[in-house]
Amino acid sequence: MSFRAGRILFSIVILILSGLLAWFVLSTNGEGNRFKVKLGLDLAGGTELVYRADTSGVSGDTQGALNSLREVIDRRVNLFGVAEPLVQLERSSAVAGAQEDRLLVELPGVTDVKAAVDALGRTPVLEFKLKSPVPLEVNGTTTQYIPTGLTGRYLKSSELQFSGAATGGTGNNQPVVVLNFNEEGGKLFEKITGENVGIMLAIFLDGEVISEPVINEAIPGGTATISGSFTPVEGRDLVRNLNFGALPVPITLISSDSVGPSLGAEAFHAGLIASVVGFVLVSIFMILWYRLPGLIATIALVIYVLITIALVKFIPITLTASGIAGFILSIGLAVDANVLIFERMKEELRAGKGAQEAAKIGFTRAWPAIRDGHLTMIISAIILFWVGTSLVKGFALVFGFGVITSLFSAVFVSRIFLQAILPEEGGNLWRMLCSNGFSFGRVRSETKN
Repeated sequence: MSFRAGRILFSIVILILSGLLAWFVLSTNGEGNRFKVKLGLDLAGGTELVYRADTSGVSGDTQGALNSLREVIDRRVNLFGVAEPLVQLERSSAVAGAQEDRLLVELPGVTDVKAAVDALGRTPVLEFKLKSPVPLEVNGTTTQYIPTGLTGRYLKSSELQFSGAATGGTGNNQPVVVLNFNEEGGKLFEKITGENVGIMLAIFLDGEVISEPVINEAIPGGTATISGSFTPVEGRDLVRNLNFGALPVPITLISSDSVGPSLGAEAFHAGLIASVVGFVLVSIFMILWYRLPGLIATIALVIYVLITIALVKFIPITLTASGIAGFILSIGLAVDANVLIFERMKEELRAGKGAQEAAKIGFTRAWPAIRDGHLTMIISAIILFWVGTSLVKGFALVFGFGVITSLFSAVFVSRIFLQAILPEEGGNLWRMLCSNGFSFGRVRSETKN
């Protein structure tokens, strides 16, 4: 099999695979399909809440406390029936100043910010602190309460009982809340009570002292009791909140944004139209200016679009307005790579090289510039994704995948197709088909000379 015949066979395989990609892209758009494009809140409508997590009071495993926070909020969101929510941790951009831990909550379909905040509910922060007889300096502040590290993150469950039943004897039947810690929390609670006999162990809820019992002895079994001046109804609410959201660290709402479904749909259609118009204009320019290579570049661009959309569906990547912008920009980068290749190829044709040889040398000479340009863009996308906010990350992710895919389509697909079509030599007809569409007269005169 000759070299050109092999390239023709390879081109047929690429076209068949592209047809399968097109089938996958077009057949997975129905409601409920697992590969349907997942739209961000700015395109689908919904509410985004950003909370600041205060980890200054966490001693030890800060990341573990943040992971527990995410799990608690996720349970709260699921409890109130919000469809396909997103709850994730992120760090604020280092460019904006001191970094801080944040919690991002996305609630698709919820457009009332107040309702969204209410849906999360009032989630109490539970802490146990030792009370010192004299004020002490802790973290730059004077206080009598010393953190023990025992917080709501170790809470397994809570239940409402009455003082007689909770103590296993007689009592005044006042409502009390019994806390059951997990294995790690139970060991920590036993250690704290064993090492601090005779000292008050203050129980804080949302920063307020609700009980200050004196430790009489080590308490094994991982169980503690909160008693206070609350009614049975208040006790029941406290148990519910603790069971579904005892926060290991305090959070503060710092940002909220809401997009209506109609506005999101308009933004999506505008982005879609911009993508199609941009693709069509670029394709027309490439065909008019580079003729046959331009047509091949357009086919390669179609394959690039299919691969990118398939990746967005399969991974999946949440598509936002900024992501569409990144996709459009990566189309331009794919075209830029083809322009570099075709310009080098034309130079070789003018020098009298055969069509196949001109294509081979053109790709070889253009590769360093294409490689460096794409590598620079990939590094930029990684940096933007690393330090950017969720909006910037949406752009960086789609742009990064688009750059990698455009490199494949320009260097691999375009090359295979050109080598399959071009003859070894090629006379004036092939020179015309591969020349500049608006200056063929100059190329033809150079050919005669």
